[in-house]
Amino acid sequence: MSLELFFIYDSHCPWSYATTPLVNALRDSYPKMDIKLLHCAHYNGSDSAGQEQINAVKEHSSVKFGKEHLRFANSAKNATIAANLLGWVQAKQPAKALDTLVAIQQSHFVDGNPLGCKNDFSEIVEQCKLSPPNKVFKEELSNDAQYVVSDIEEMQDFMGTTAFPAMLLITGEKAVLLNHQLYLDNPQAIVEAVALELK
Repeated sequence: MSLELFFIYDSHCPWSYATTPLVNALRDSYPKMDIKLLHCAHYNGSDSAGQEQINAVKEHSSVKFGKEHLRFANSAKNATIAANLLGWVQAKQPAKALDTLVAIQQSHFVDGNPLGCKNDFSEIVEQCKLSPPNKVFKEELSNDAQYVVSDIEEMQDFMGTTAFPAMLLITGEKAVLLNHQLYLDNPQAIVEAVALELK
């Protein structure tokens, strides 16, 4: 039976950051699962999640936030370049997409990296052994990122929600919207929930 997971997220969203460990847990338990990461590019420099949302995430999950990120929690965030890079990785080297997302989130939420220019990504690119083209580092959405946003809009019509993060599991002919909020404090529990879905 084919097994697909679609993860709709924004790299600069604290709730998406808290949900990524669930995706990792599923990848580790189901190595043949086809995982597709879809960056919704919500944060475009006009707003931020803010301290209040970070406090809620800390209360419901075990992810860590570094002092530098917390210091600028209410400053506007721009995920455009991250969306471009992750869109390119998903299209060209999908096996590296999840590890790249994890590296980006670590850099942003723990190390306080704003990820606003090409230089901010140099360590991530080196760590993940990527060789993206320069167009990825422009400050407007690339074609790859725009295709992802278009795919997300179609999926949201199907799911009946524009909320993100979202995890859609497809097994054969069946599609299930996983309630990630139930598992944020225990990523292994989502593995058990998926196992029940597969019975």
